[in-house]
Amino acid sequence: MSRLAEVQTALMTVFGDRLRAVRIVRRNELHCTAGVADLPALAECLRARCGAELVLMVAADRRSSAQGFEVHYLFAHSRENWFVHTTVALPASDPALVSVATFHYPASRFEREIADLFGIPASGHPDPRPLVRHGFWPTDYFPLRKDAGARTFRDDGQPFPFQQVGGEGVYEIPVGPVHAGVIEPGHFRFSVVGETIIDMKSRLYFTHKGTEKLFEGRTPAEGVELAERISGDTTVGHALAHCQAVEALADVEVPARARYLRVVLLEMERLYNHVADFGMIANDTGFAAAHSHCFRIRERLLRLNKRLTGNRLLRGALVPGGNMRDFPADLDLVSELETVLADFNQIVEITLSNTLVADRLEGTGCLTTQTARDHGVLGFVARASGLDIDARRDHPFAAYAELAFRVPVFESGDVKARTLARVEEAREAVGLIRQALERMPGGPLAVALRPLPAFEPAFSLVEGWRGTIIHWIMTDAAGRLERVKVLDPSFLNWRALSYALLKNIVPDFPLCNKSFNQSYSGNDL
Repeated sequence: MSRLAEVQTALMTVFGDRLRAVRIVRRNELHCTAGVADLPALAECLRARCGAELVLMVAADRRSSAQGFEVHYLFAHSRENWFVHTTVALPASDPALVSVATFHYPASRFEREIADLFGIPASGHPDPRPLVRHGFWPTDYFPLRKDAGARTFRDDGQPFPFQQVGGEGVYEIPVGPVHAGVIEPGHFRFSVVGETIIDMKSRLYFTHKGTEKLFEGRTPAEGVELAERISGDTTVGHALAHCQAVEALADVEVPARARYLRVVLLEMERLYNHVADFGMIANDTGFAAAHSHCFRIRERLLRLNKRLTGNRLLRGALVPGGNMRDFPADLDLVSELETVLADFNQIVEITLSNTLVADRLEGTGCLTTQTARDHGVLGFVARASGLDIDARRDHPFAAYAELAFRVPVFESGDVKARTLARVEEAREAVGLIRQALERMPGGPLAVALRPLPAFEPAFSLVEGWRGTIIHWIMTDAAGRLERVKVLDPSFLNWRALSYALLKNIVPDFPLCNKSFNQSYSGNDL
């Protein structure tokens, strides 16, 4: 009996006919339908008996096709590469969930998001404050409902209900949403005693632009262009997640050459971002020389991107079913990257041997393993805090299952650990690219898609440079995108920054923030 079949048997033993339409699909996915009241017990059973954790919640307005709303719960085992996808049907009038927020913190974020965008509250939620919506939104406006329509409203200056921190000697420092640099907007409110931070609350979603709504009505191929622009520094990560979700729905296998090309593109994206971040972290310690050299190296990588795909940010390379174009025959990418890596290694050695830099990095912005686990933190932030997770290994995609690589994990959880995680991942990226190019098979670049089944969900996980990206899709009867849910790792990682800042001083906030370097746009959607 397969592991997923064992999970199926365990669930049916515990829940019996309370779970309906229980079936294994796509080799490693178990689908079922459950009643809303059974979700807390189901989540507990999957965690305690099967080792699976909730990784995504998706709401969908199905009133025109199924006379109500649906909420989909995706559970995953972190190392056995199987998933349980549970659907809960809700009535069209007065839909509501039973909260699992106190059981699993990421669920509280998903539930608040669903309440804001669909008007589906979660009873028993410990923090019913808005997450996405700002105070000037009309109370009856839920933009991801199909009948939401265009609304015109203006900011009336209503403040967000921040939790107040009081006490003798405690005062607040508000920062943003307008910042001194040319960066995206976010509001950070520090409660401090002297210069020591005792609490920090963030308020995001100033760049909420209806990204998921913009997917609706597009063909899956047209969705790639939007996916590439979800977060400008994660073109390949989001485009690949979108394409793989479409391919899973169409039940097609991408040609081998395309799978290897996708590895190269994703690792090029990882490489140029980690190199740049190392320089920016060094710059926030006052070591500007490293910043200048890292951006010189980044520029060289961006020019290589242009030669590979015609675009410095690697846009226009992927399509559902494969790749748009092959790599140029006259480019010796391995030699170029070995030179780049030798250059980068020299900068790293000089920077980390500087005692002033080391003093700023060590022990600053510590995120403990337990806090990272409790918040569902992803990517290099998680690995710097002792969590050994990486979707390339745990849920292999593209050609990663056929390549050898190491997942660097650090225990200290401080800025230094997050910096070293980037360095090691950049080195591994070059090794992965070398292997992929050496083993590159011949053959076609793309395969035609089969007709997409209507109103059937499919999803994909990709380990982007920040962490695990999930795209969940559903198409309508015409094969156009009916619902697209995007999870950028920033959605879960932003909140953990508040805990990493505790007991640090206010001047270290820019350094801690840069060591996380989460996406405003990828979070705000």
